[in-house]
Amino acid sequence: MDLYRTLFDFIDMRSFSNLWYWIVLAVVWSSTSHWVLGIPHDMIIRARREGGQAQEDLEDLARINAGRILAVVNASAIWLVALACFWLTILVVLGFYYWIEFAQAVFLIMCPMMVVVWLSVRCARRIEGGENAGAALFQLLNRQRLATQIIGMVAISVTAMWGMWQNFNLSVLR
Repeated sequence: MDLYRTLFDFIDMRSFSNLWYWIVLAVVWSSTSHWVLGIPHDMIIRARREGGQAQEDLEDLARINAGRILAVVNASAIWLVALACFWLTILVVLGFYYWIEFAQAVFLIMCPMMVVVWLSVRCARRIEGGENAGAALFQLLNRQRLATQIIGMVAISVTAMWGMWQNFNLSVLR
């Protein structure tokens, strides 16, 4: 039994002191800011620089992805919002009322992602509404990426501060 205790003390299975949590956090925000509405950022840059076929491909992909997003939202928005609110409420109660650290960690990833999802739906509606070609599309996708990056920076900063505070409090209590 002492071997297991020593191993778990060495690895430290709590969320905010676990290296894997921080790797997941970095990958989530890196991927989210790279893929705007399912369109890779390098494709946006290439389409702006080269024009022609690259721009047509970007416009087609933006139209297709916006249509897919809006089809899901139009078919089941109420259920998706209800489900998201349900899970976020569970995470808040478990994390901040019962002080379950894993629920806090998941909440600090999922809550800002819900804001990004909402902004993505707005962006998809604007693409469907006519901002789906040329400079207007480039500007819209770049603004969406910038907003996602800002939300990600704030989320990572808040998560880092909260994680440091949690680790400090747990080290003082030991």
